[in-house]
Amino acid sequence: MNSKNLFETGFSECIPLKNISFSVLPQDKSGVIVIVDKELSGKPESDILYIGRAKKAGKKIMGGYLAGYGGKTTKKINQMFFDEGYIEKAAISWCCTDKPRLVQKELLAKFKEDHGALPSWNIKKKLSNKTKVSPAPKPKKTLPLKTNSAAPKVIASSVPKPVPKPKISPKKPVAKEQTSAAKTESASKGETSASMMLDKEKPKTEAASAKPMTP
Repeated sequence: MNSKNLFETGFSECIPLKNISFSVLPQDKSGVIVIVDKELSGKPESDILYIGRAKKAGKKIMGGYLAGYGGKTTKKINQMFFDEGYIEKAAISWCCTDKPRLVQKELLAKFKEDHGALPSWNIKKKLSNKTKVSPAPKPKKTLPLKTNSAAPKVIASSVPKPVPKPKISPKKPVAKEQTSAAKTESASKGETSASMMLDKEKPKTEAASAKPMTP
């Protein structure tokens, strides 16, 4: 299956993408779109790169494939045109139909039957220039093992030591001692005063006893 077979099924002539204009495209009509590689035309291998569909073929070609607006597949085709240089060697053909999904499915099945695989741009795969190369992991720094040559530290037990209770010295009975001392002092004073009184009375009695008795 190639572009020549498509002409026989009602597809338009292939128009180079670098010379295409909006006026030659179908307006507001659904259809199936085929992108071919002009350099592969007439060779044993198929020149069909992509078989797609659109509700509005003209808008899909100009706004999607050439301008880059759309989903992943549309952006992938736009990238192939401008980043991979296919804008110079690709051409496009279309066929208007009310059942674009069904016609696309039949064409893809026919292409796979003839070539054993789908067209290269219909295969869902990431582009080579967009594949992210993960950086090589940085080697981890190995720290030297520390050998404890010193004696192992003794871990103190978590049980707290009992705190000794402070010794309370008994209070001296100061007031009692003072009162007893006052009592003894007053008693001694009383005794001295009594003895002094007795000493004063002794001469009087002695004098009285010395007087002669009158008859």
